[in-house]
Amino acid sequence: MPDRPDPRPGARATLDTPFGPFTVVVDADGVVLAAGWTTTPDDEVVPLIHPTLRPAELVERPELGAVTAAVTAFHDGEPGPAATLPVRQYGGGFLQQVWARMREIPAGTSLSYSELATRAGRPLAPRGAAQACAHNAIGLFVPDHRVKRGDGSLGGFRWGLSVKEGLLAAEAAQAAERSAAAGGDEEGEPGDVPGDVPDAAVAADD
Repeated sequence: MPDRPDPRPGARATLDTPFGPFTVVVDADGVVLAAGWTTTPDDEVVPLIHPTLRPAELVERPELGAVTAAVTAFHDGEPGPAATLPVRQYGGGFLQQVWARMREIPAGTSLSYSELATRAGRPLAPRGAAQACAHNAIGLFVPDHRVKRGDGSLGGFRWGLSVKEGLLAAEAAQAAERSAAAGGDEEGEPGDVPGDVPDAAVAADD
């Protein structure tokens, strides 16, 4: 990780989506640093970027090329492109592992905090997995909305439980359509691929 902010300007763009305005922030190389559904991105998206990663200046743009295309595709039922774009956020080894494993959860499916912790190599750390969800700065591209409590309830979600519920419902419907079109053999697309933060951190039941 760099020890000082990137002096080169980054960029941001906001798109209208079925779940409200969605803002993405990228660095000078186009790497996604933060993203989320909010009407107040200056207060809720930009501050999520760690100071060592935050560009010294952010230029507002109408669109961000492949990043914008991936966001549009995601909301149109094609989550694959968002799973492959480069992302960067500050965190230790376990957090990085959890965030990487989140990107592998197929759209239309979900994991519990315990299952996610196991996939990240620490099966006895479901609360750590919940903390990773709570600290995730890159909604959609690192899809923490696909992680729930062990009892199947939603748990927390930085961008609001109604958004989380809507995302999961839309992805489930899209996965069912894909499965039907494939003759019932499909269970989501492998590789398809930060509401309440205190709730997400505390409620890491397995």
